[in-house]
Amino acid sequence: MSLDLTAAAEDPPHEATDGAWLTCIECGETFAPFAAVRYTCDDCGGLLEVRYADHPGFDDFEGRGVWRYSAALPFEEGVTLPEGDTPLHRVPRLEDEIGVNALRIKHEGMNPTGSFKDRGMTVGVRAAQAVGVDRLACASTGNTSAALSAYGSRAGMETLVLLPAGKVAAGKVAQASLHGARILEVDGNFDACLDIVQDLADRGEAYLLNSLNPFRLEGQKTIGLEILEAFEADYGRLPDRIVLPVGNAGNTAALYKCFRELVQADAIDPDDVPKLTGVQAEGAAPMVEAVENGWDHVERWDEVETRATAIRIGNPVNAPKALPGIRQTGGTAVAVSDEEITDAQRTLAGEGVGVEPASAASVAGLRKLRDRGVVDDEEDVVCLTTGHLLKDPEAAAAAGREPEPVPNDTDAVLDHLAD
Repeated sequence: MSLDLTAAAEDPPHEATDGAWLTCIECGETFAPFAAVRYTCDDCGGLLEVRYADHPGFDDFEGRGVWRYSAALPFEEGVTLPEGDTPLHRVPRLEDEIGVNALRIKHEGMNPTGSFKDRGMTVGVRAAQAVGVDRLACASTGNTSAALSAYGSRAGMETLVLLPAGKVAAGKVAQASLHGARILEVDGNFDACLDIVQDLADRGEAYLLNSLNPFRLEGQKTIGLEILEAFEADYGRLPDRIVLPVGNAGNTAALYKCFRELVQADAIDPDDVPKLTGVQAEGAAPMVEAVENGWDHVERWDEVETRATAIRIGNPVNAPKALPGIRQTGGTAVAVSDEEITDAQRTLAGEGVGVEPASAASVAGLRKLRDRGVVDDEEDVVCLTTGHLLKDPEAAAAAGREPEPVPNDTDAVLDHLAD
């Protein structure tokens, strides 16, 4: 089933509940949204997507944060801390250096637990309540575990997180621990953790809240709504391109769904949809490989390594939704080195924007695409940064300046500064 940017809105099937239902993106089979726990299609195993009878435009939204957009979500309200309403930073020196018409940084690290994952969890945990489960679970490179633990705790639900042993930044493990999750460290990478969580979910032992869950992506699509509203308010037009880090490709899929629904609502013209441009680390770049080779699927990378731990993923489960998003919007994908990521992290910090390494991949990717001439100097660009600086304090310390020891004396301090 094609995920076409200009596809017409659908009539609701008989399974629809309050104008919402689930559709398989592969075979088109439809399902009631909350009658049973379901992550993939019963018939073909394809990914599911939440669909709606009505598609609101910008005039239908009110309030602030994720739930400003409740008219475009499956619930009126969710389990909230609250989340969303993150800044769209100006970075004038970086804008001049890269040489584009306009550059803004959407800083998702300013969400309650420090990453964009909160947007998905406010909807996803509410969906768990709707289907009547009592144990939540996820595999994580860190940010998902932190968000799920906080929102599960808020909802009073048991939370189980599986992490690749020794591969998750300390700040993220600390969050999951303090919010009361049971933390299981698996002798394997993220993809191995996700295999186990999917098996637990299939056995009915837990409710899966990785981005394989279609309700997670409903919350994440509000990133796109906020970007478009804020950018148009400042410039009177929409951005030409959104550059974002890619791990499991959930945000790429979610933003594309956001744009498709706005087109169906006649809120934006198809020609004005921003180009979705994904960035991965060179050591974990299966999406880039698929885009460069023109594949309609990704080949799993069993061995992945990068200091950008949040995107150290070799089998992005949302690729079937994300690849059409990149291609249908005229975007692309690019891989960057760890050194380029760290340099971009330092540059953002120099503008006062503190992000973890994976976040800085978007800026590193924009630099590379600008150097290659893929992005031209007339473009308006938004780079998405997905997690806060303190998510990975060790990486931040390694990228920053070393402390300088000085004597316990003011004159000695002044002498040191003069030297």
